[in-house]
Amino acid sequence: MQSLFQILMLLLDVMWFIMIAHIVMSWLINFQVLNLRQPIVSQIWYGLNRLLEPIYAPIRRFLPQTPGLDLAPLVAFIGLIVLRIILVNNAGLFYGY
Repeated sequence: MQSLFQILMLLLDVMWFIMIAHIVMSWLINFQVLNLRQPIVSQIWYGLNRLLEPIYAPIRRFLPQTPGLDLAPLVAFIGLIVLRIILVNNAGLFYGY
């Protein structure tokens, strides 16, 4: 069971880094530091969007419409942190203590 806990934590860590990259990249695009006309920037941006859209879409259905501000990444990021805290606090269940 210890390996299951470690695998879950690894998956949450990978998702954390992907979400951080997406959030930072969205800021850089909005402040025109990055340009979507550059091929590598465009490929990374659309790849991150394709990875995260299945997570963000259900959250957007429950959130109120806020023009110009997308709160789905923030809610998903907080949810990811909460899930990580829950797993760490219940790690004893995975170790059989």
